[in-house]
Amino acid sequence: MQLKKWLIAVPLAMTMLTGCSLLEKLVYRIDINQGNYVEQTAVDQLKFGMTKEQVRYVMGSPMLVENGYPDTWYYIYHHTEGHHDSIQKNLIVNFNGDGQLVNVVGDFPASNDFFESIN
Repeated sequence: MQLKKWLIAVPLAMTMLTGCSLLEKLVYRIDINQGNYVEQTAVDQLKFGMTKEQVRYVMGSPMLVENGYPDTWYYIYHHTEGHHDSIQKNLIVNFNGDGQLVNVVGDFPASNDFFESIN
């Protein structure tokens, strides 16, 4: 009888001492993906001088286009995997006044062929 009390009391005491952190790790948390999923292969297809329509075809619609700056498109990807820290990746695409691609900056570098002519 004494052994049964210890078998119940010890795990209960351990749970109380560790708080909810142990229980939190046991609970399943889904992965959360938000924004534009960007791959380096898609960024490699971008070329200097492409139109906005061509960039939209390759990359998809941007996550954000600011009202005062329609020539700057933001592709933002935010990923939270279960109990791990969040990861955010950004890609900023800039166009000139004529709507032609001039610059790509962010977590995905432009390809070495970025300044080659468009076919």
